[in-house]
Amino acid sequence: MDLTGYKTRVLPLQNKLLAFSERLLGDSEDARDAVQEVFLKLWNLRQKLDDYRSIEAFAMTVTRNHCLDRIKARRTVRLEDKHSLPGELIDGTSPGDILERKDAVANVKEIIDSLPEKQRSIIHLRDIEGFDNEEIADIMKMDVNNVRVVLSRTRKTVREKLILKYDINGH
Repeated sequence: MDLTGYKTRVLPLQNKLLAFSERLLGDSEDARDAVQEVFLKLWNLRQKLDDYRSIEAFAMTVTRNHCLDRIKARRTVRLEDKHSLPGELIDGTSPGDILERKDAVANVKEIIDSLPEKQRSIIHLRDIEGFDNEEIADIMKMDVNNVRVVLSRTRKTVREKLILKYDINGH
């Protein structure tokens, strides 16, 4: 792959890699550094990139592995909630409704952040990044059926914890 191919096929992945890195690392500065290092790795592997069925899936795998290495190196995982409610609000939404939505989003993120790394990665790749199960299997180095099972169990766990949280808090 030459420079033009790299610019058109690899660099456009920056936002997805950054979002994934930030989710894993919990820090936007650290995520930006990680993505820069991933791009350097991909540049060094540019002659082999065309051999992969999906450059995007390979880039996500490299990003995941690099982020996990960073986490292991620092021995602690900081997963802070730095995201606000996505999208625009509908006209006529009351401040109370806005607060309830933000609270619900924060609760879901808190529950997802408490999940084991594999479950957290799979639900992020599927429900936030929009990858299909086959791509997730490639990224996570798992069997497709195993991805489906883990995703199903993860969603069930999130649902149960959310219901339990709302029952306890009386919402």
